[in-house]
Amino acid sequence: MEELKSVYEPKAAEQRLYRWWKDRGYFKPSQDASKPTYTVVLPPPNVTGRLHMGHALTATVQDCLVRWSRMSGMDALWLPGTDHAGIATQVMVERQIAKEGLTRHDLGREKFLERVWQWKDEHSGIIDRQHEAIGASLDWDRYRFTMDEVSSRAVREAFCQLHEQGLIYRAFRLINWDYKSHTALSDLEVEHKEVNGHLWHIAYPVEGTDDTLVVATTRPETMLGDTGVAVHPEDPRYKHLIGKRVRLPLTERSIPIVGDAILVDMEFGTGAVKVTPAHDFNDFETGKRHDLELICVIDKDGKIGEAAPERYRGMSVKEAREAVVAALEAAGRLVKIEDHKLNVGYSQRTGVVVEPLPSDQWFVDVAPLAKPALEAVKSGKTTIYPERRTADYYRWMENIHDWCISRQLWWGHRIPAWHCSECEGITVAREDPSACQHCGSKDIEQDPDVLDTWFSSGLWPLTCLRWPEQSVDLERFYPGALMETGWDILFFWVARMMMFGIHFGGDVPFKTVFLHSMVLGEDGQKMSKTKGNVVDPVELIEEYGADSLRFYLATMAGQDQGIIFSRARVQGYRNFCNKLWNAARFVRMNLEGYDHGAFRARVEQARAGERLFGRADAWILNRALTVAGEVNQHLGDFRLDRAAHTLYQFVWGEYCDWYLELSKASFFEGASADVRLATQGTLVTVLDVVLRLLHPIIPFITEEIWQALPRVEGEAESLMLAEYPSARVDPSGPFVWETAVYFGRWATFATEACKDIEELTSIVTAARSLKATFKLSPGKRVPLLVRTDDVATRAMVEALGDQIVRLARLSEVTLLAAGDAIPREVSTEVVHGGVEVILPLAGVVDLDAERARLRKELEKLGKDAAKLDKKLSNERFLAKAPPEVVAKDRARRAEIAGTVTTIESMLTTLGG
Repeated sequence: MEELKSVYEPKAAEQRLYRWWKDRGYFKPSQDASKPTYTVVLPPPNVTGRLHMGHALTATVQDCLVRWSRMSGMDALWLPGTDHAGIATQVMVERQIAKEGLTRHDLGREKFLERVWQWKDEHSGIIDRQHEAIGASLDWDRYRFTMDEVSSRAVREAFCQLHEQGLIYRAFRLINWDYKSHTALSDLEVEHKEVNGHLWHIAYPVEGTDDTLVVATTRPETMLGDTGVAVHPEDPRYKHLIGKRVRLPLTERSIPIVGDAILVDMEFGTGAVKVTPAHDFNDFETGKRHDLELICVIDKDGKIGEAAPERYRGMSVKEAREAVVAALEAAGRLVKIEDHKLNVGYSQRTGVVVEPLPSDQWFVDVAPLAKPALEAVKSGKTTIYPERRTADYYRWMENIHDWCISRQLWWGHRIPAWHCSECEGITVAREDPSACQHCGSKDIEQDPDVLDTWFSSGLWPLTCLRWPEQSVDLERFYPGALMETGWDILFFWVARMMMFGIHFGGDVPFKTVFLHSMVLGEDGQKMSKTKGNVVDPVELIEEYGADSLRFYLATMAGQDQGIIFSRARVQGYRNFCNKLWNAARFVRMNLEGYDHGAFRARVEQARAGERLFGRADAWILNRALTVAGEVNQHLGDFRLDRAAHTLYQFVWGEYCDWYLELSKASFFEGASADVRLATQGTLVTVLDVVLRLLHPIIPFITEEIWQALPRVEGEAESLMLAEYPSARVDPSGPFVWETAVYFGRWATFATEACKDIEELTSIVTAARSLKATFKLSPGKRVPLLVRTDDVATRAMVEALGDQIVRLARLSEVTLLAAGDAIPREVSTEVVHGGVEVILPLAGVVDLDAERARLRKELEKLGKDAAKLDKKLSNERFLAKAPPEVVAKDRARRAEIAGTVTTIESMLTTLGG
């Protein structure tokens, strides 16, 4: 057995243990095909990224469940990898070359991509090492990168299959354009925000009359590209105008008035709507219905383009809006301006306002893919936790739109399509073609666009197992057991993996989806560098150790409304780790002469009917068995928070605070060898159970301690490969802690022992509380009376009275019957079962001095209460003070009232 140092040093232990685990191949699944599998894929972080709190939470949750499954007898495989992160990585490299005064166009595509690969090679691997630091038991030999050879082959195969099935097509449509990164975006990459805006009412002259048609718009600058005005065909105000034309102000173009019941809401604005097919999704569809011209007046740089009147060309959208409004006002065409709330789309990547622009793009017809993915969740083949997120999944899948998958970037999977300059045909192929498949011309050029990053990410569960190759891994480990990720990418990623997994893999990619919340800053706001509230998990690991951070994150994993970070709690769980370490050192220091084989032999004797354990031993063994069952249930329900809290309370509140203290009596002079052996064995056994139960959550410190415990020959080399405790009671089971107290006649003894220790702890706690009430030193020896007629309680006090005296630091404990008289000045606390715990005060407390102290405290509290009453009855204060200040004052007033009641009760007890 190894010795335990006086202080646990996380940094040295974590690096050494992780290297040992990895070198020994413990993260790999076995070759035993009879074992059930448990497969998890790591959500691939950006290849050049750094570990943030979201990554740390995902890694902790996934690692906990993988380690638990591995210890529970499953062949667990956790697959690592990184994402090429198309836009994000390209932007980083463009910033780098901008410092050299260059753009990607200056370098050209080939040279630019060389720079991106160089950047990737220089910066990749950092987040992998950070995942190692947090203890992630990933099978690093199965590492994937979304642009490696395996992934590239999978992406091409998927694209070609979908194209052959008619599910990928190229079309001229309106798309979301990010003018800063110069690429199209899918609908999911657009974040909509409500902003304050205006509704401008503009008069359009009706041709051939002196009348005007007033339209209302939120975007006056796009009127430069208007090609029609729409009214409702049933609107009595305007239906006579349908078929006529108006003159477009500022351009003097003639455009038609059309009737359209789909676009126009008669109750909104003026009931007349300008139609700009090139810059509004609804208008684009309206334009197709009425065969309206498409005039694009905003270019791909977000500027006013050549199709607009010359005076506006080159302006930004904002500048053009101001100029158009000013010109309309000068021309007498601006009728009025109203305040109006707008729903504006912003690029999630760059933050700029997204512009709808017409463009040739590649799309996926997702409806046929979405239907089986939706049915898989409805039928229960895949379950989403928390359950309320299932409704979000249904809503999106039932209202899904075709997915724009082409991006005008250079870094990414280039679309495997070649355009022919002769016949203008398109050749889609798995391998680079030498000629056009339509006309045979060799004058072909590959499509310049790359695929949306989420296309390759959607294939992740398959590519991690080498699809489309029919590998042994794919056959054995697909489908996976779990996908754990943030709820915010349920649609971006999870839904697309569901669609691709079923379509290409023939089954759901995972049986369970577990969605966690976002980790917020300590101020309750989303973390951002500008707010200064970003928390670096690597820095926390350096300061507190990986286990402290992991335990904290596990306790927060059940929240679904945002996790507000607390450094104090991370520090608190470091204290828990130190408590566990010190408990292990106590056990090790009390194992002198301990023979683990002899203890196991005595357990076998006890199974045959010979009593071995004392009350405290039987109680803690029983509690360990119960806690094992509870923790397994919580982990099976994906409630890591409950599992962590259950273990925290058991280890700190029962094993350390009570059992370790109770066990000390077995090592006093005069204790029998049998008692000593039973206690030593129980100390080791329960600590072994604790370490096994805790290991998935805090793997490093538990492994370090476990290596220092006595074990039997043939047990696993590492705790991570040891069997996980369960709540089963099996006489033939491998665990020493399934002991004789649970069998035959000793089952009754175990039940009685648990009741006895629970009563003992309640009496000791009451005694300590009574001493604290009268500000007596915890170490002051005082007498205690216990009054009850309950036979079992009296027997317990008689048997364990010495323990009560020692733990509560009493001079003596005396049993009284329910009718026995007690001294006049006493303080009493009633514990469960009606047992009275009584502290005689005469001779213990200076009654006169205590009465004086209490009266003085009452007087002070009275003055404080009067001040607060005056303040809280002041209407002016209540009107002006911040709500949190008023709430704080009211809480303090309620606290004073409670304290006054307590002191008045104490004075009554003291006869004054």
